[in-house]
Amino acid sequence: MIRLSAFADEISPDLNEQIAVLQSENIHYIDLRSVWKVNVLDLSSQQIQEIKQTLAAAGIGVAAIGSPIGKVPIDSSFEEHLERFDRSIAVAKALDTRYIRIFSFYAPVKEEAGSTNPAAYRDEVISHLQEMTRRARAADVLLIHENEKAIYGDSIARNVDLLQSINDSHFRSVLDPANYLQCDQVPYPDAYEATKPWLEYVHVKDVRPDGSMAVAGEGASDWAAILQRLRQDGYDGFIALEPHLAAAGQYQGFSGPDLFRRASQALQTLLRNMDWSYE
Repeated sequence: MIRLSAFADEISPDLNEQIAVLQSENIHYIDLRSVWKVNVLDLSSQQIQEIKQTLAAAGIGVAAIGSPIGKVPIDSSFEEHLERFDRSIAVAKALDTRYIRIFSFYAPVKEEAGSTNPAAYRDEVISHLQEMTRRARAADVLLIHENEKAIYGDSIARNVDLLQSINDSHFRSVLDPANYLQCDQVPYPDAYEATKPWLEYVHVKDVRPDGSMAVAGEGASDWAAILQRLRQDGYDGFIALEPHLAAAGQYQGFSGPDLFRRASQALQTLLRNMDWSYE
């Protein structure tokens, strides 16, 4: 059975308001990205324990750590970034989740806008991700790579290249159809078919042809077909709402309670219309 989750900082910075809206929408999991306007990796261990206890009391589990790992230029200090990555593992362990959302690095700082050549830094990206995957395997956590615009693995071809090259059960793929659309890629069937062997997680947002964000089913992602295909293929993982309806920033998006509820109800209506049960 699939499980619904959400990037609840899209609702509010306040944990109690996040929980109240999740409960009102019958969503029992959270992708923890930030609380109190503090990124999940910058929260203290005491704050992490407070969040864990508060969520548990509300009947909400942590589906994944919505980390910003890999959202730095490839030529920035990898040693420093590895320390941050190790923190993401510690946080995942503390919150009883195996999933850490990551990215695959930006072009080098020295490259001017418009002159980026991803092939020039491919080997370094793979080397960095291999080291992180080695650490993830040792800690028994799963890295789930999001195909976000402007990172190395934003296109179908480069995403598949990473997945094939790293070739490890602890480095898996997030399907984010709207992100593919923002990179002029075809999410379904093209991206779905290409990344299916590594598919581990699904992010739900939608985007219209003019670039504006929409609830699932009102944009160009073809969510009805994607959900039908996921069900047909036996997908039984998390489906996480990340609507970005009010704002979409580099490190997080925002919708607010009312727009988040609209996004939640649109997704759940699609699921109910196809009689796909979820929890």
